[in-house]
Amino acid sequence: MAWKIDAPHSRVVFSVRHMMIAHVHGQFEKLDGVVNFNPDDPASTTVDVQIDAASITTREPQRDAHLKSPDFLDVERYPYITFKSRRVEVVDGEHARLIGDLTIRDVTREVVLDVVYNGLVKSPWGTNVAGFSASTRINRKDWGLTWNVPLEAGGWLVGDIININIDVELVQQPEGAAEVEKVEA
Repeated sequence: MAWKIDAPHSRVVFSVRHMMIAHVHGQFEKLDGVVNFNPDDPASTTVDVQIDAASITTREPQRDAHLKSPDFLDVERYPYITFKSRRVEVVDGEHARLIGDLTIRDVTREVVLDVVYNGLVKSPWGTNVAGFSASTRINRKDWGLTWNVPLEAGGWLVGDIININIDVELVQQPEGAAEVEKVEA
């Protein structure tokens, strides 16, 4: 069954250490994708997501501009971050591991997302809606994101490990439909 990501009700957030003492948080404002999900056979799920790299925001315009620059995401050359699933390992009725390919700056690496199934409901508009939460940690250097500045006291300005947390609502598509005509508010 095809499900479309309801972007206004979904988010991709991240955090990374700053100056070895704090965490900077940010998110991507624009994402799109299709998930093939059958609640009766979750192991057959497939995921194909595209994130607009230029939609990154950390609530600091100068930092956001730097993150969009060639030092980091280089959004002019690589406008999208993508994730395509390879397989799902079901842990129990609410938990699974989603293994797939994360591509950033034309570098593709396998990642494992720990997923929680939050349930399925019928919306007031008559559509089936499913909710999921997922998390993972990646080393930014694995994708060529190596820019950094050493600190006088030791250590680095930007940490290597990025914590990623995802919350998505999916809207089931009518049989044979490719797009949702209207996403509910």
